Amino acid sequence: MITQKEVIIVDFTFNHYNYNVLDLQKSIKFYEDALGLKEVRRKEAKDGSYILVYLGDGKTDFSLELTWLRDRKEPYNLGENEFHLAFVTQDFEKAHQKHKEMGCICFENPAMGIYFINDPDNYWLEIVPAK
Repeated sequence: MITQKEVIIVDFTFNHYNYNVLDLQKSIKFYEDALGLKEVRRKEAKDGSYILVYLGDGKTDFSLELTWLRDRKEPYNLGENEFHLAFVTQDFEKAHQKHKEMGCICFENPAMGIYFINDPDNYWLEIVPAK
């Protein structure tokens, strides 16, 4: 007898993305100043070995988790920075001016109409105009 394998379908939604950071307060300030992200929750190890801070945009349920590890002193190896988060803005020109003044623009691609900023740990963040 031939049996058909049962297909299990599970529904998934995005929840959060993680960046490991060396200076948690500096990173929190950067994400608030540059992108308006605010802390939505935090988890701290009882022994003080790590702190997880989740930042949100106040509009979606997606969050950015910043992980600080007490014993980590050396910068993280980010490879060639080919991975990144992207943010859409309704006022691309104003955002560009703000990031230019902050000195955090690390790459611009005028032909594609986008640019990237980098955070204190050198993670790249893509800025995209609203369509």
